[in-house]
Amino acid sequence: MGEKVVFDKNGGFLLHKCVVALSNLLLLIPHVPLVFVATSISAVESTGKWVEKLLKPSKLRAIQEEDGTTVAVAVAASDQKNAHLMQLDGAAESLSLFKADVLDRAALAAAVEGCQGVFHVASPVPADKTVDPEASTHLSIHLSEIMVPAVKGTLNILEVCSSLKVQKVVVVSSTAAVHSNPNWPQGKPKDESCWSDRKICMEKEAWYSLAKTVAEEAAWEYAEKNELNVVTLCPCIVFGPQLQPVVNTTSELLIYVIKGGPNVLNDTPLQIVDVRDVADALLLIYEKPESSGRYICAPNYISTKALLELLKKTYPDYNYVKCKADAHQNSPVTPISSAKLSNLGWNPRALEETLLDSIEYYRKMGILQDVEGQTYRLPYIFRHYQAAEEADDKRLESEAAHCLP
Repeated sequence: MGEKVVFDKNGGFLLHKCVVALSNLLLLIPHVPLVFVATSISAVESTGKWVEKLLKPSKLRAIQEEDGTTVAVAVAASDQKNAHLMQLDGAAESLSLFKADVLDRAALAAAVEGCQGVFHVASPVPADKTVDPEASTHLSIHLSEIMVPAVKGTLNILEVCSSLKVQKVVVVSSTAAVHSNPNWPQGKPKDESCWSDRKICMEKEAWYSLAKTVAEEAAWEYAEKNELNVVTLCPCIVFGPQLQPVVNTTSELLIYVIKGGPNVLNDTPLQIVDVRDVADALLLIYEKPESSGRYICAPNYISTKALLELLKKTYPDYNYVKCKADAHQNSPVTPISSAKLSNLGWNPRALEETLLDSIEYYRKMGILQDVEGQTYRLPYIFRHYQAAEEADDKRLESEAAHCLP
């Protein structure tokens, strides 16, 4: 039975682009049927963007020759949105795309049938402020567009995995489910025992943090009750080189820092991880029989000011965003620890490599070129980075800035 890759029914370009790395992860575990589940277009564009980075044609070819592993594929040949995937060496023989909706248990069950492992990789993260025309209140907008797919989608996947006796499920959560905890001892590095406070997330309108927290808590409650082998990974902000030409939401943050724009940024502390290191972490916690519980995936810490200084040394000719001290940051930000993941054998690359590889990709694709008449803007999801007088919305607590993976 070939390995399967499962995607949301919307199945557009933003979904398809993550198939590349998903297939690589499948190929790296030969002869073990797996399913990868992404929830929505927004999810893949932001949280799940790291999955697209992994597959290289040479690796696909080498693994296929050595192990004979094939990924079953069903992609319309006429769909130009899939062109970059099907042009990869070996893709015609070993790359497939299946479509499913995480809110449709029957569709999920058909995909998961016969699989030993499942990776649930994302939940919705709107790049812009979105409005559900059927939502009658501000809160219901976020409940319908973020909370329901994140929480119900996760539970649907776990229920299907439990009923079909899946051996191991890896759920990608986020440091968003870790950071917002005002009761954590000041100065003590936050570890896997630290959880974001739901009330704080609600007060700060940190809907993504709330969704990730509730979804992960629900996953653990279900896993314990039903004796399902679940492991969660909590990445921070994810950068790194891409394969597809469309810019992802998290990449837009780094691009905004480089190109500059109308919004002044606070000197906010950032936690950054490389897309390739997240993929390595996923494989590691899946393959290690001793892996259990949560794993924080946030190796690199840098302030916005220090990030600017680092980038300007290598690329001095860009405009760069303006940065000022954060008047609301009254106390040092508590660091977050990836020691548990490192102790499992995870070895992330240096931050400089991640940044330089990202920028070289942007340069190659012409993304950093200024276009006359166009102003580059900070994505709405990162509005909490803006200096106080620049922000249009209620400010989120500064530590929430770390959380988007």
